[in-house]
Amino acid sequence: MSSASAAIAEFLQRHFPARAIGDTDDIFESGLVTSLLALQLVNFVEGRFRIQLADEDLVQSNFRTIAAMAALVEKYQR
Repeated sequence: MSSASAAIAEFLQRHFPARAIGDTDDIFESGLVTSLLALQLVNFVEGRFRIQLADEDLVQSNFRTIAAMAALVEKYQR
């Protein structure tokens, strides 16, 4: 698990302490994510990793799983 994955997983665990979320679990399909949480995820990723996401990256597919979010972070950290 990358450090980005670990940080994102920790963020999600704070919101869903009774639920184990794996790196490839679709958090939208599972019904966990509300529109408010989606915005919080974007803010968390930008703030925690000190990146500014481009408009074209603000799509649901980039935030469906911990792995997808970590890949997005890694794209900006190269």
